[in-house]
Amino acid sequence: MGIALPGLAGPALASGADDLVAFRRDLHSHPETAGNEVRTAGLVARRLRAAGLEVTTGIGGHGVVGVLRGARRGRTVAYRADMDAVPPSGQVGGGTEAAHLCGHDLHTTIGVGVAELLARRRRRLSGTVMFVFQPAEESLAGAAAMLADGVFDAVRPAEIHALHCGPFPVGQFAVMPGFGLPGQDRGVVTLTGPDAPARAQALATAITNLRTVSQPATPADLERLVADLQTPGTPLARFVSIGARAVDAQVQVSYRCWPENRYEEIRASITRLANSSGPASVAFPTDPFPAMVVPERNGREQAGFLRRTLGAKGVTTLHASVPFNGEDFALFLDRIPGTFTFVGVRRPGSPIETAYPHFPTFDPDEQAIGVGVRTMSAWLSSRT
Repeated sequence: MGIALPGLAGPALASGADDLVAFRRDLHSHPETAGNEVRTAGLVARRLRAAGLEVTTGIGGHGVVGVLRGARRGRTVAYRADMDAVPPSGQVGGGTEAAHLCGHDLHTTIGVGVAELLARRRRRLSGTVMFVFQPAEESLAGAAAMLADGVFDAVRPAEIHALHCGPFPVGQFAVMPGFGLPGQDRGVVTLTGPDAPARAQALATAITNLRTVSQPATPADLERLVADLQTPGTPLARFVSIGARAVDAQVQVSYRCWPENRYEEIRASITRLANSSGPASVAFPTDPFPAMVVPERNGREQAGFLRRTLGAKGVTTLHASVPFNGEDFALFLDRIPGTFTFVGVRRPGSPIETAYPHFPTFDPDEQAIGVGVRTMSAWLSSRT
């Protein structure tokens, strides 16, 4: 891409760029689903140790933490990268085997690349950078498991940062101050009476009709979704994405909404529809999984940094949240302020579905690795 980042471009990265691409391709060829990231974690730990970091493994399952202490005094910040692949059930249209269709192989590679680059520049680095390689993001279990294992007990970062592949031009970053990704709520309606199965089918349709947005069905829908995310005031700024399925006399409900303070409102609407359908009981067994919200102050600081570093065309701002995806990075941001950024992986002229995660055609541009390493290295250095 030829993007120049002060003090962090040139030979220091170029010398390892081919190696990082090879590392990503190796991870891509050996996808491991949530809870099974044994090989991936081992490769990450080996590279972090070789770079001179203090490494701890087995946190929250197969989580890996590497701590890099700079030669100068400064703040402590953390960087998180997720490692697991997408199971067949999580792939658009369904799949036959696990695959890295969400870009976690790139995320892991970029995290390793940032650690290695900053380690080579340790003498000029202020403060401490903690690298958190997280398992089980796809199942929304890994962050909670790492927190339960005391991932921040020994080293307490002041901030935590992460990035994710996104359907934007390769080299461009998308920031989202005050926005992020929705959480998720689930419920079950149990109907009684001889006509319960038929009523359940009708109720499932009525609950599904509460949605204000629908899943993209065509490439044109995806293009419109991405455009709406970057435009203030679209229907995506406030939405309900809901699905309901009748199974005999039960209706299973799953939904996301924005903003997340709408959970009580939507639960009340589901209950009202259920009660109007005849004898029924409604249960929401657990609290909703929280939304991931980027603190506005941190997000704006990052946006300013990226514009100064990459130029205005290198950064876009999202004014809404993607209605159909969640992130358990939410649990880290609930504890520690920080940022979550999309890095563009769409090749020039390529169809949008090649850059949209979870699609079977997902094929990110590997140039995003070098861009991500340079940019995140500079950003973390500025925060320490």
